[in-house]
Amino acid sequence: MQTQTTEALLQYNEKRTKCLVYTRVMGYHRPVESFNIGKKGEHKQRTHFRECKS
Repeated sequence: MQTQTTEALLQYNEKRTKCLVYTRVMGYHRPVESFNIGKKGEHKQRTHFRECKS
């Protein structure tokens, strides 16, 4: 599986574009790219969840 993913990424590398990831901090949205090194580490440790439909 890993080799297939790697091959696909290499095959379409010229078509790939940079994706900006935004997160909500203190009531407003900021790009994760602009975080300092400590805040980037904290962002990586966050747990993602899905809320059940009621």
